[in-house]
Amino acid sequence: MADNKKLQSENTKSNFGKGWMIIFYSMIMFWFLIGFSIDGQNIVIEVFAGGNWERLGYADQTALHATLLEMAMWAGFIGVVAYFVIGRICTKIGGRALSSICLVLAGLSYIYYGHATTVMTYFIGLTLVTIFINGAAYIGGGNLVTQWFPKKKGLANGYTTMGHNLGSALYVPLIAALIGALGMANGMTVTGVAAIVIGIGAYFIIRNTPQEVGIYPDNVSKEVYEAEYADMGAENESRWTVKKLLQTKEMWLVAFIVGINQLVTTGVMGQMVPRNMEFGFSQAQAVSLMTVCALVGLVGSFGFGFIDQKLGVKTAIKGYLVWYAVALLINVVMNNAIGGYICVAMVGIAIGAAANFMTSLPASVFGRHSFDLVYSIYFPIMEIVLMLNYLVNAKALELTGSLRGAYVVFVALLVVNFILISVLDTKKYNLDYKKEEQVLKQNA
Repeated sequence: MADNKKLQSENTKSNFGKGWMIIFYSMIMFWFLIGFSIDGQNIVIEVFAGGNWERLGYADQTALHATLLEMAMWAGFIGVVAYFVIGRICTKIGGRALSSICLVLAGLSYIYYGHATTVMTYFIGLTLVTIFINGAAYIGGGNLVTQWFPKKKGLANGYTTMGHNLGSALYVPLIAALIGALGMANGMTVTGVAAIVIGIGAYFIIRNTPQEVGIYPDNVSKEVYEAEYADMGAENESRWTVKKLLQTKEMWLVAFIVGINQLVTTGVMGQMVPRNMEFGFSQAQAVSLMTVCALVGLVGSFGFGFIDQKLGVKTAIKGYLVWYAVALLINVVMNNAIGGYICVAMVGIAIGAAANFMTSLPASVFGRHSFDLVYSIYFPIMEIVLMLNYLVNAKALELTGSLRGAYVVFVALLVVNFILISVLDTKKYNLDYKKEEQVLKQNA
């Protein structure tokens, strides 16, 4: 290597240049994702169940609550088919148009969802919201991030996923205040309209690749790009087919590893307020703790993103899994307010890291070449695993009347994940990393 500079994959400086617009856009989409389909459920489910259980013929609020949790799981399963279709559309129109269209549709769906008065309209609204906001943030946004930051994806994701934490910290109290002041329908309409406006604006601002705005991926120079990055020619872009991907064990390993990570995180965060209320906290106190948890997560987002960039995604995920398992064990074993406080702080770090790996792990294994096709297959499989979190929480409530049992299951799954990530080759098909290996051999 000329002048002995570090390879781009070793670069931990945040010199993204024009790429910052992609990072901020992804952050915003993640903010809506968390608010619309995950953490915002802490408030929406409670409000809907509390105001409608008797009218809808349920024995009590808890019974309707458990039903709504299971519906969220089925909404996710329906989304699996939709994600495959959305992913295929992304290969045709690109991440820019796809994310914009899906964000607008997510906003419209959230408005409809807020006006739900029956279990069926609630289910339809939640299903549409889940499909479109995931299509925007993960399928469209994931493709944008991978094309713009193929070798600095760890660091870039460390920033983009701060949107998750800010969503947990700010969206939950925001939607609680809006619903409290305006009612469920009007309160949810406010944030739905905001998503629509941003989605329309993004279409005119965002571009699919850095080359479209006159720069190179990772904001490198032309010389570095030609030396350290693999060609994006037709041969490399067409090396994968749906059949080949489904026959590749790494595809399944990546989908299961990320799916389990997200199953645990969604299961914990989606019901963190009710779990903290089991310790005797009021709803207001529980929401405040969730806000603290999310703010702490900002450190986890950047910290694990930095570890990913510096030491590799495998090391980052292993550290994340150990930390997360300890946090949940403290919650289970202590089972009191003190354990709740400790768990909130530790889980905050973990949730900040979890979303990093949604894009970073498949991008590390498969690279940016044909990534839109890879993501269209990986994401639906991962989503099947993720959506099982609602079943775990619902069954824990039905069988024990508490969410404590769900945490025991989550810890066991994290142990399984540690084994899976240990056997995965995290650079197996990445052509940019293979190009680096050639550069290193030439300069040895």
